[in-house]
Order: sequence, then structure tokens, then C-alpha cells
Amino acid sequence: MPRIKICGITREADAQFAASLGVDAVGFVLAKSTRRITPEMARKITSSLPPFVSTVGVFVDMDLDSLRQIAAFCKFDWIQLHGSESPEYCRALDFSVLKAIRVSSRQSLKAMAAYSDSVGGFVLDTYVKGQAGGTGKTFDWVIAREAKDYGPVILSGGLTPENVKEAVCTVDPYGVDISSGVESAPGIKDHLKMRRFVEQVRYETRKG
Repeated sequence: MPRIKICGITREADAQFAASLGVDAVGFVLAKSTRRITPEMARKITSSLPPFVSTVGVFVDMDLDSLRQIAAFCKFDWIQLHGSESPEYCRALDFSVLKAIRVSSRQSLKAMAAYSDSVGGFVLDTYVKGQAGGTGKTFDWVIAREAKDYGPVILSGGLTPENVKEAVCTVDPYGVDISSGVESAPGIKDHLKMRRFVEQVRYETRKG
């Protein structure tokens, strides 16, 4: 069964609802974004979550010392890097790391080989110029299927309750990651959409 991550959490109520649905992870954006959260609020939310819900901090090209301090303060389990961070940067972190790859074509996958020994998995998101993530746009999922040769693939980019079954069927990813597809406004999660998304992922898995 694909793991499920709800990203762009800004409110404790949304994180708690995600946990009640049995999601595997929740994500917090600490980079410039309409979903940006303060370290203080992220820590408050992570401290309130039950066991076995992983917390993921999303960063973009932050200096190592600052990232380490913020991640430790927030008590994150994983770090997700959405910038131009190098494999050496990834290895220098004392955290489990996910590296985001912004996909526009098969050529985008070439960068993955250099990171295979430095990260725990890859978040495949849609390339949109000037945006590091949270685009709400999909890419060719066949490419994501091919990317599994490089490591665990977490599919992101434009997922919704309406299209996630097809995405899971096409890619068979390690996990799925959604943000804008379960929102009523940036950073404000729609609990009905969250529930439908989780149900659709699990339905497709059970059916298969």
C-alpha cells in the first residue's frame, strides 16, 4: 500500500485530522510559500501528534547550520529538500532526507543517479518555472514509473482525490504526497477532500 503524506500543514486541527485518517506523514513548509509555517507553530503541532505519524520539514536551499537548528527544534523525522542542494549537502544532514526532483521530461531523471546513495527517497514534483513545489500541476506519470530504478519514489504534483487512483495504478509508487489537492485555500485543508483522497488510495490498493 502506498504511504500517504499530507503536506503544507499550517493548522493543528488539520494535522490531527490527518492522523485520525491514518496517514503516514505530514509535511511542514519552512521555505518561502503561501503555506509557510513558523518553526514555533511547527514544533507545537509535531509535539501534539500521536506515535507513528512521521513529520517532514520542507526546505529550499537553506544554509546547513540554520536547517539543522530549525529541524531539531521542530522535532522533524525527515527533511525534504526542494532546491538545488547537492548530494554532499544531503549527506551532511543528521536526518533522513528526501530529495525533490522537478520533472519536465525524462531528462529530469538524470539528476537522480547522483543522489541515490545520499537520500532515502525521491519526491517527484512537476517542474514549473519559479516554483519549488505546490504547483497543483501534474506531469507524465510514466516518467515517474521509470524513476523507480533510482530509489523509492513518492509521487507528487497535481494529485487530487479524483486522479490519485489512476496515478497509483500507473506508477505503483512507494508513496503519494498531496498539498493543494486537499485544500479550500492555501494552507487550509479541506477535511472532506482529505478523507476522499485517503479512501481513494486505499481503495485502489485493495482492488489491486
